[in-house]
Amino acid sequence: MAQEEIIFPNNIRNIRLATGMKMTELARRSNLSLSAVSKIEKGVRRLNQKQLLNICNILGCKLSDIFIKDTDEVASKWQSEITRRMNDNEDGGLKVFGTGLRRIRQQSGKTIAQAAKDAGMTLSVYHKIEVGQREVYKNEIEPLAKSFAHSVESLFDKIAELYKSGELTKQMNKVKERVRAVLVPGDSSNDFDETHGHLYGAKLYDNARRKLIPVFGRPDAKVISFARSESKMIAAPANLEGRRNVYAVIPNSKRAGGFIPEKSYVFADTKANVAPGDLAVFIDAEFGSLKAEEKTTANIAVVRKDSKGKIYGQMVSPDEKISAPTMHKVIMILAE
Repeated sequence: MAQEEIIFPNNIRNIRLATGMKMTELARRSNLSLSAVSKIEKGVRRLNQKQLLNICNILGCKLSDIFIKDTDEVASKWQSEITRRMNDNEDGGLKVFGTGLRRIRQQSGKTIAQAAKDAGMTLSVYHKIEVGQREVYKNEIEPLAKSFAHSVESLFDKIAELYKSGELTKQMNKVKERVRAVLVPGDSSNDFDETHGHLYGAKLYDNARRKLIPVFGRPDAKVISFARSESKMIAAPANLEGRRNVYAVIPNSKRAGGFIPEKSYVFADTKANVAPGDLAVFIDAEFGSLKAEEKTTANIAVVRKDSKGKIYGQMVSPDEKISAPTMHKVIMILAE
């Protein structure tokens, strides 16, 4: 039987071991089965955004720590393993068969879920066959062929015909390019964290990161403790997905005069223009010069302009005028 396809190469096992946590404890705290956690650590099971965030919080690590860097010890082993599997699959004809099956499915107008159901297979098994990561057994081939109104012989003939015509070549090359994009490290640096450098699976990281927003500020006495850190992240509201210039802070509701709900997140945009009357996050440092994890303080205030045209922040409870090197427009307030 073919080995399972590595679909999510990650550092979760290494991070867990470094913290001294057992796999059973991670499974219990993440509400996943031990088998599921084992598969996640091996990279043969995907994580959804909620699970990814939860595991980061449990392990006390950043999202970027989860993804493999080109300097990580496991990176070269993973790359070698993926390359070997690609070669084995092509040599064994699995890639040709899977690509042909995909083309026949597309021509029939079926979704991958419909095709799996009609063939009496799970979606996972059917998908692995289409991507050339699993053999088809004798008792599976006939129902698979019938699901596309073929006999076993005519199914193989059709795939052979597609292959000889060159119609499968483009699709197989597309698959190779997608794999190569993950195998070859690329620059995934971003506005907020330049510490993770080049990552294997940069596209995987970017896909996950675009659905999350970092929380840079948390209430601390009368101010907000502020740091450009991705150690805490939350799911992005739908209209903010992919906006890398947006971050969140947790306000000090009493200091804001009570007009911001308790247990809420305030989202600020580093690129938006700020005008009098706006609500803004005033940061007591130059935002662009703040290094990752470096701490400073911030406040949320209404933007005002005095008679001389100078911009300042107006706070309440008690009333206070403030100024700061950096101010970012508040674009959304979301109660938990």
